[in-house]
Amino acid sequence: MRISDFAVPDTPAARGARELMDEYHSPALRNHAVRSWLWAEAFAVVEGRSGVDHELLYEAALLHDIGIVPAFDNHVLGYEEAGGHVGEAMAAGAGWPAARRIRINEVIVRHNWPEVDPAFDLEGYLLETATGLDIAGRRDAEIPLDFRREVLHAHPRLALAEEFGAGVREQAARKPHSHARRLLEGGVVDKLAANPLERI
Repeated sequence: MRISDFAVPDTPAARGARELMDEYHSPALRNHAVRSWLWAEAFAVVEGRSGVDHELLYEAALLHDIGIVPAFDNHVLGYEEAGGHVGEAMAAGAGWPAARRIRINEVIVRHNWPEVDPAFDLEGYLLETATGLDIAGRRDAEIPLDFRREVLHAHPRLALAEEFGAGVREQAARKPHSHARRLLEGGVVDKLAANPLERI
């Protein structure tokens, strides 16, 4: 398994998602978004998943944390919900029909669920699984070590643990009803520091 096995979508929506990610994310969050896409595609391969909407998965992965940045922060909604609306607006600008726009919103929101049933939402499951690996180190051994090394070399973690941990703490304090509070109470800061990907 190599990075080159996974084709980067080249559509108006994909280009729009990349531009938003590049403009608004720090280097650490940008790398996290790209790694999340690669891990999601890798889990699809190792689990033998078919029928994946690769364009949808790519764009949702690139924008899944955009609601945590100041420009798109929402004073009421959790960052995954705010990010879902950003994804939906971007998809509208790219000409997606309403049902497909709703799907990118759903996938971004569901990446923060404790668990997603792949029979219910395959792309949501893959993104939730991928971010579980990149943030908490879940199921790391299921992805080939050489691929993990290649991805981390191309897209290093930088200060992700500090940046994302601080973002979740701040979101949880202002939005105690949100998934950010659940993540914080579930020990996400310690999980970030203990993630085995930090030591590859």
